[in-house]
Amino acid sequence: MPRMRKKSDLPAKTCAICGRPFVWRRKWARDWDAVRHCSDRCRSARRRA
Repeated sequence: MPRMRKKSDLPAKTCAICGRPFVWRRKWARDWDAVRHCSDRCRSARRRA
């Protein structure tokens, strides 16, 4: 079984809309470079602004 990583060891980014930091998630593994928003709510707020 693979060793678990601490959350503090994962790469982090800052959300382009709310400015909050968010960390890498497994579902973003393929396109981590393209991820700019921390949630669906922030992504939809981008369209409203």
